[in-house]
Amino acid sequence: MLGNIGLLAGLVLLIVMALRGVNILIAALSASLVVAVTNGMGISEALLQNFPFGPLGAFSFAGKFFVLFLTGAVFGKMMAASGAAGSIASAVTRKLGAKHTILVSMLVCAMLTYGGVVVFVVIFTMYPLGVALMREANLPKRLFCGAVALGAGTFTMTALPGTPSIHNVIAASALGTDLFAGAFIGIVAAVVMFVLGMVYLERQWTKARANGEGYVANSQDENMEQLAPTLTHGPNWKLSVLPLVVVLSTIILPRLLTATGLVTENTAGLGGLVTFANGEPIIWPSFALVLGAASCVVLFASFRAKAMQSLGSGADDAIMPLLNTAAVIGFGGVVTQTSGFGAFAQWVLELPLPPLLSVFASVSVVSAIVGSGSGGLQIFMQTFAERYLALGVEPETLHRIATLGSGGLDSLPHCGAVIAMLTIMGLKHREAYKDIFVVTVAIPVIATLTAIGIVTAF
Repeated sequence: MLGNIGLLAGLVLLIVMALRGVNILIAALSASLVVAVTNGMGISEALLQNFPFGPLGAFSFAGKFFVLFLTGAVFGKMMAASGAAGSIASAVTRKLGAKHTILVSMLVCAMLTYGGVVVFVVIFTMYPLGVALMREANLPKRLFCGAVALGAGTFTMTALPGTPSIHNVIAASALGTDLFAGAFIGIVAAVVMFVLGMVYLERQWTKARANGEGYVANSQDENMEQLAPTLTHGPNWKLSVLPLVVVLSTIILPRLLTATGLVTENTAGLGGLVTFANGEPIIWPSFALVLGAASCVVLFASFRAKAMQSLGSGADDAIMPLLNTAAVIGFGGVVTQTSGFGAFAQWVLELPLPPLLSVFASVSVVSAIVGSGSGGLQIFMQTFAERYLALGVEPETLHRIATLGSGGLDSLPHCGAVIAMLTIMGLKHREAYKDIFVVTVAIPVIATLTAIGIVTAF
């Protein structure tokens, strides 16, 4: 009984500390300590073994995915520093106009994240331009925040096949699938997220106009808007898109060559390379991101003098997102060693639910507990995946449903990405979280259930 109370107390402590802006590393360690003490675990065992180096340890995760985080951050930094990301954003804005500010913000964020640019870089890229757009369109800032969350943190993160997101890579690495696993399921879910998200945000904007609600600036806006003029000095938008094309093409091409039968593992020359690419869900996307970063240097002459500086800055930018994600996984690593979690796992598996609904329930709850989709998915793959495979769930289907499920309840108020976005934009939970909740929690849950229903029916 005390152990179960301790699990709940640890989770509540993690959520409260995150909401109060406490560093997630400190919050995760403190919550882990509460769980360890109340469950009769040795403090040394919990904090020096299970938290850092266990099967779900923070550094076990960080070591495995370090290269992917590093290359993603470097590519994102080079896209931002070269002005390419800003040029893409400006081009989309010019094409669609300020009256479509929500659609513009969502599309730019989706393009950049699907192309491999990390979420935090996308927010910093879009925000300065967004200030001018919000002012011109009189768009409430909470809805701009919702549009960014929809484009950067939903369907490009968990649904679209081929995305180099950490969620997609975790599932592929654990199940031996590739980044295109469950492509049809993912596309269906992505369409649902896109359509429902846009309908919700546009309706909210209509209601806001009717109620006289509009854009209200804060101190963050003035500081960030000063960065916006530099975006207009970037390269031509057509040239700016090419690094994104390089990344996605590098990821997609081996799969296409194999699917069409043009190349097999016995094909001279290309056979070995294609087989390697299809069998390396971490290294190959990382290589694609390296090629994307290199293409920035090749394509943008004015950027070459700053390339090495951006390389170092990008490497620095990789550290905190990696450590923050690893910290919540380390908390999960302590939780999974308790008898209470074992009982929970058994309870979930024994629920009278169809296997895919059971998958959705288990990965959603775990992601909610740790406040991280990638953290929850990693824990799920380590503790639940084999049991569902034994129940007859196909690896490709499990890959996509589990990935989709991890991207719903992960975005509760204590989610690190949510807190970071609100902090960057100078907003409080009470001002903007309702819209973030709808587009990153409620709608992804609906999309996942829709996908499950279609898979079950056909």
